[in-house]
Formats: sequence, structure tokens, C-alpha cells
Amino acid sequence: MIHYQLRCEGGHEFEGWFRNSDAFEEQAQRGLLSCPLCGTTRVDRALMAPAIRTARSSAPPKEEKTAPPAAQPVETDGKIPDVALALLQRLRHEVETTCENVGNGFADEALRIHRGEAEERGIYGDMSEDQREMLEEEGVAVQRLPWVPRADG
Repeated sequence: MIHYQLRCEGGHEFEGWFRNSDAFEEQAQRGLLSCPLCGTTRVDRALMAPAIRTARSSAPPKEEKTAPPAAQPVETDGKIPDVALALLQRLRHEVETTCENVGNGFADEALRIHRGEAEERGIYGDMSEDQREMLEEEGVAVQRLPWVPRADG
């Protein structure tokens, strides 16, 4: 996956993750990228500072493991605001069109990719809490996404 800093024609900056640079170009040409602040589809990559490693910094820093802060419940009437729902539906669409659904085999495939035993690519699927903990212990970065109903369904 490639991380790009993006900028819309209105000057708003935000980030995006893509399978590769071709995926970014294809989505931009098809008007599938939009600014989360103003909604324009005129989006391009912004300048980013390169990550430079020196001999002194070539070893990755040790990460201190701490428990994440407990999620604070939010009082709602059970509905997701329309703008948030639209963004989550767009996120689902992007994941479904740019990544491979590996279903219940997610944890196994993520581990194979991490170890270099399988082709590096974007994947999504299901995993148990035990599997998530195992992936974390192995150093595999995964992200849970809220899976809302499709916009077209």
C-alpha cells in the first residue's frame, strides 16, 4: 500500500491509501476521489517530505507497547449522520474495488503477506479478536473499518 498526501483544488489537504500509484491515477481519472471537506473530485497528490534513513537511524525505533485509551461511548439516536454514512460508504466502495476479499482467511493471508510468503496486496476480510492479537504480536499492521451498508444496496 502507498500513502499519499492529497490536495483538492480548494487547497484542502488529506491523506489517501492506494494499492499502488496506478490505482491512484485510475481512481483520480474516474473521479472516484473527492475532498472530504468540500466534495470536489479535482484531487491531486500534494508534495510530501521523503523519509530519509541515515546509518544512525537505519534501525527502526523500538515501539513502546501501551494499551490504547478506552473508547468513549458517544450518545446518538442510533443513526450515523448522513455525511459520515456517505464517507463510510465511499470507503467501503474503495476497499471492495481495490482490495481482495479473503473472507475468514484474513489473518492467515495477512500473516503470509507479512512474512513474504504471498504477494503483497491490499486485502480485507474477517478475523476474531484472538487472531487480531496474534497479528499484533507478529507486527502485522491491520485496521478495523466500520462496515456500513453499500450506497447502492
